[in-house]
Amino acid sequence: MPITDPFKKQIAQHRRLYFKICFRCSAKNDISAKRCRKCHSHQMRLKNRTLGAKK
Repeated sequence: MPITDPFKKQIAQHRRLYFKICFRCSAKNDISAKRCRKCHSHQMRLKNRTLGAKK
């Protein structure tokens, strides 16, 4: 069921796209995290947010 309310859609996109991923253990972390919550590594990357169809 698609979300039609623009405010709820913005909340859902932010929740789904704005976080960091650990290089070592691939855990999802908060966007403001300095180290991984699971393995305590400092090697983090932002989630890829490119839009479009997969090839």
